[in-house]
Amino acid sequence: MNKQEIGKVILRVILGLTFFIHGFSKFQGGISNTVGYFDSLGIPGFLAYAVAAIELIGGIALIIGVGTKIIGVLFALIMAGAIVTAKLPAGFMGNGQMAGYELELILLAASIYFIFANKSALSLEQKLFNPANN
Repeated sequence: MNKQEIGKVILRVILGLTFFIHGFSKFQGGISNTVGYFDSLGIPGFLAYAVAAIELIGGIALIIGVGTKIIGVLFALIMAGAIVTAKLPAGFMGNGQMAGYELELILLAASIYFIFANKSALSLEQKLFNPANN
């Protein structure tokens, strides 16, 4: 186990936990609030269910290390969409009324990392699909 692998696991778990909590809060706080917010932005409200489910299930998948490349793509699309549709007008640091897109940008960058990264030695994916390397 090298330092890069340890760093990759830490990033994967924290990114997964962050998305899981965001997805969970969308359902816990009443998904209808998120549907209304999406509608107010001109995004079809039903997509709120898809985003929340991807965040929730994808967060768990990322934490345990399953489907990291696919989850990375989905998370990157969600973050790019959030930046363009909701956050860009507020600027990088926000405008005093609304937070900026700095958080979404780092989550986008971390998600993109997992699109290109090799499987982690400390992942369920590695244990299940590469048993010869264990």
